[in-house]
Amino acid sequence: MASDPVTYDIPKTFKAAVYDNPGHISTKVEELPVPEPGPGQVLVRLTHSGVCRSDLSIMTCGWEALPFPVPKGQIGGHEGVGIVQKLGPGSDVGTVKLGDRVGIKWAAAMCGTCMPCRNGFDGHCTQFKVSGYFTPGTFAQYVLAPANYVTPIPEGLESADAAPLLCAGLTSYSALRKCGAKSGEWVVISGAGGGLGHLAVQIAARGMAYRVIGLDAGSKEALVKDCGAEHFLDITKYSSEALAEEIRKLTEGLGAASVVVCAGVNAAYAQALGMLAFGGTMVCVGIPDGQRKEIGNSYPAHLVGSQKRIVGSSIGNQREAIEVLALAARGVVKTHYKLDNLENLTTVFKDMEENKMEGRVVLDLR
Repeated sequence: MASDPVTYDIPKTFKAAVYDNPGHISTKVEELPVPEPGPGQVLVRLTHSGVCRSDLSIMTCGWEALPFPVPKGQIGGHEGVGIVQKLGPGSDVGTVKLGDRVGIKWAAAMCGTCMPCRNGFDGHCTQFKVSGYFTPGTFAQYVLAPANYVTPIPEGLESADAAPLLCAGLTSYSALRKCGAKSGEWVVISGAGGGLGHLAVQIAARGMAYRVIGLDAGSKEALVKDCGAEHFLDITKYSSEALAEEIRKLTEGLGAASVVVCAGVNAAYAQALGMLAFGGTMVCVGIPDGQRKEIGNSYPAHLVGSQKRIVGSSIGNQREAIEVLALAARGVVKTHYKLDNLENLTTVFKDMEENKMEGRVVLDLR
């Protein structure tokens, strides 16, 4: 005898945090009508959402490269985990079913046919939508998502643990896959105590067998070493030249095979090339706010003579998202976070701007 179909009692309204004064750190919790899923869409009841520094930059219009300022009333967020509650027309023919636990990433949708999609860069789809930027994000109890692009959450991984991995974990993992280092070689993580950085340290040390040197402010040393770094350097105690020299001492005079710059600070980029060994790779991840600047000390003659490379990396693809979640489910990676609620989101952002946070904040939306 066939079992009864799964159904859910869906309310008429839901709570969401919106940017009520774009350009400033300010959010407001509002009651909004629950949307109806269209063709190919699913309605997800979110239980948790990570809070990313990118959300802060979008809210405050901090990135000069943004084509348009974020609109008033925008629901932010792009690290959401929840349960599929309703299927739109045509979405029942895919791999998603009612009751599935899924994740929603920065890239909220993709076409699957453009050149980036065909080459494994679906996170850079030419027609993709950004969750939390002109598309309703995950600082909410309900959200719509494409049935063919939600990310399955593995059993045994808590939703609060999974949420930050959908951006911070994915971004760190994808960057390390591009860094060119071999197992046993030295990798420097700049901004190692932050939301991205502390995950990058774990993935590098425990998932890829790199030897890790973490760079950050001294207050984050315990966290960085606990994540697997062999050495930690307090960036506030060194000049750029002294920092590079100390890294050469720690790496037997060679320098690092790669420097992954998770810190969204121009000075971190200017320092990175001097830390690299011959043929090393700098991976650009963190995006500085404010006016765009060239990477300091990136002289062509130096790059040519030392065979160093500069590589850009942001977010990642669906396959990488599934892989980093699998690492977490196996216990290789563990997000360091604290739980908070939607009503405190403005305070969370203020703490983030003042660099008071270690690891990540996850919102409990239940």
